[in-house]
Amino acid sequence: MNLHEYQSKRIFAEYGVPVPAGKVASNEAEAVAAAGEVPGPVWVVKAQVHAGGRGKAGGVKLCRSAPEVGKAAAAMLGQRLVTPQTGAAGLPVHEVYVESGSAIARELYLSVLLDRERSRIAFIASAAGGMNIEEVAATEPGKILRIDVDPAAGLQGYQCRRLAFGLGLEANLIAEFERIARALYRLYQERDLSLVEINPLIVTKEGGLIALDAKINVDGNALFRQPALAALRDPSQEDEMERQAAEHELNYVSLDGNIACMVNGAGLAMATMDLIKLHGGDPANFLDVGGTATAERVTAAFRLILSNARARAILVNIFGGIVRCDVIAEGIIQAVKNAGVNLPVVVRLEGTNADKARALLAASGLAITVAKDVSDAATKAVRLAGGRAKR
Repeated sequence: MNLHEYQSKRIFAEYGVPVPAGKVASNEAEAVAAAGEVPGPVWVVKAQVHAGGRGKAGGVKLCRSAPEVGKAAAAMLGQRLVTPQTGAAGLPVHEVYVESGSAIARELYLSVLLDRERSRIAFIASAAGGMNIEEVAATEPGKILRIDVDPAAGLQGYQCRRLAFGLGLEANLIAEFERIARALYRLYQERDLSLVEINPLIVTKEGGLIALDAKINVDGNALFRQPALAALRDPSQEDEMERQAAEHELNYVSLDGNIACMVNGAGLAMATMDLIKLHGGDPANFLDVGGTATAERVTAAFRLILSNARARAILVNIFGGIVRCDVIAEGIIQAVKNAGVNLPVVVRLEGTNADKARALLAASGLAITVAKDVSDAATKAVRLAGGRAKR
């Protein structure tokens, strides 16, 4: 789960990470009032969306008067901001953050995340912070610094100093940088986070360090332990189909293809999408109905799939281990009848009561194509979707 910048900065402040003064506003009048409360004479108005690249997309404006702040806020609020991270549809702007302007001497990058391959919390830093950090990582990887923290030992002073030296910080800033790094490490662990990012972490002309931006991602699996963070969720920033899926305990991710997939098990779902690509098609989604899929959940999954206007065919791939295939078949039949399915449906069922399930589908009288195996299912789905299956 992502947090907005203003929410992240409030949490940063709780942990002693320095941030500029700022106030959130949801309309023009509140933005003008915020400019009267936040120290000037320069203010920055920032659109609050769950995406990076706001500056290049017009979502960050420098203002030199309260009326100018109000005008900038009015231009952003109620609009959809399109950045390289949002896709063509963009994200709605319901709030802006009015912040004191900062005198920037240098822009740095600092983040904390989990490296699953090494089972370590990793600090990533760069002296080339700012809007183009992604390009720096892609074209000049030597400018990216990294340390891995041993969970038994925790973050060590020498590791903080190594990063500080690598960032070219002056001697008087090394201790301050270590305080920030230790605060982020503690925040990451105590709040069950999956990412903390500051881009940029600036060196001010006065010689201090300030988190000019703040990004926090919370581990969704740990939200039951973090009710205060769960309360900060903004559903308007989430994919609508993914939000609906979560309400039915379905794991769903929207993709750009036209073959909708419904599979039980994340690994099988990934393999199914790979086979669709192998046979010349493009999956429209990742959808895992879980190992204990029920007829009700299958119906909900079909309704979700049908709400995707890009879908031209549906591929159902179920392995009946815990769940019985005949139960899934009954759910598919009911879903096709009740959900108004008007797309070609290809079904591959294998496992417990698979023969009985295939017999049920054959006897249903519905336009359901039964596949003999996964590869056959992918081939049929690609053809029915209007693509050309590869042999």
